[in-house]
Amino acid sequence: MQSINMELAQYSELFMLIAAFIYTGAFMLFAVDMIRSSATIRRVEAELAAENAAERELIGAGSPSGASTPQPPLAAAPAEELVDEEMAYLGTSRPFANVAVALTVLGVATHTFAVAARGVAANRVPWANMYEFLATGGLVVAAVYLLVLTRKDVRFLGVFALGLVVTMMAAATIGFPTPVAHVQPALQSPWIAIHVSLAVLAISLFTLTFAMNVLQLIQHRREISQAAGETTRGSGWQFLRLVPSATSLENWAYRMNAVGFVFWTLGPLITGAIWAEAAWGRYWGWDVKEVWTFVIWTVYAGYLHARATRGWTGNRAAWLSIIGYGCIIFNYAVVNVYFPGLHSYAGLPE
Repeated sequence: MQSINMELAQYSELFMLIAAFIYTGAFMLFAVDMIRSSATIRRVEAELAAENAAERELIGAGSPSGASTPQPPLAAAPAEELVDEEMAYLGTSRPFANVAVALTVLGVATHTFAVAARGVAANRVPWANMYEFLATGGLVVAAVYLLVLTRKDVRFLGVFALGLVVTMMAAATIGFPTPVAHVQPALQSPWIAIHVSLAVLAISLFTLTFAMNVLQLIQHRREISQAAGETTRGSGWQFLRLVPSATSLENWAYRMNAVGFVFWTLGPLITGAIWAEAAWGRYWGWDVKEVWTFVIWTVYAGYLHARATRGWTGNRAAWLSIIGYGCIIFNYAVVNVYFPGLHSYAGLPE
């Protein structure tokens, strides 16, 4: 068994910390962009309303007494479109969001070095315990977000995606600090690379769809208020004008959930069963982690089936997807920590 490169392991921890700070900066800039966008939209709408009111007064003052003059409608929103339903870039000036994206790219580069350095230092794949799983998971969530960003304008998801990444990094470094070490014999298998990498890819997509579904619920409530003519209600959510409609969010979340479901089926379920047979001599043993992996698969399968064949759209579909993500959080935050079983080698401190 090869020795551990402690110097490289220390560099890994240092760059992991630097990446966490960079992500935090990106998260804060995305939050500033949200606040400034809301303030800008409110200011532009107020200016347009004032201009229309002044114009109507001038028209009324210049018309003959008693004459009936058609009045132009009061503009309630900027004339230009702020968001495309297909999440295409419209050229809206958002400097804080653009800087946040640049910081996210820098964070991913730094984070990639940190994860790779830990793997080289330990001479194995760097996701054999909770610390490594969360660190690698945060990297993949950020990388997948940037990948989607190259095709679609999902800057509106930045504060949510980076917020989850920062949470994962904090949980790894504060909740599950684990020194670099060799792993148990059951984990010394080539299947770990396939099994865990597919699981991380699935969870990264489910994380983004979770954020989309939460925004969908908020956007749906705003659209109902607008349809009812409640223009003053929810005025603090003007940022949502930079977010696609609830229907568009639901459609994109459904597509991404379908891809994530394939990864979850191939990873935790199929390759997990093959690996279990090689390590323990059986494909399925009703271990608590195996049960919850199947529960998650069942919830997302039910979501995809209900939406595709039963017409479960709108809020019902969003809540079912959110429940599925809640099961994932329970699986990794509770089952891994508090439930004993064959998967109880998360590297947790005693």
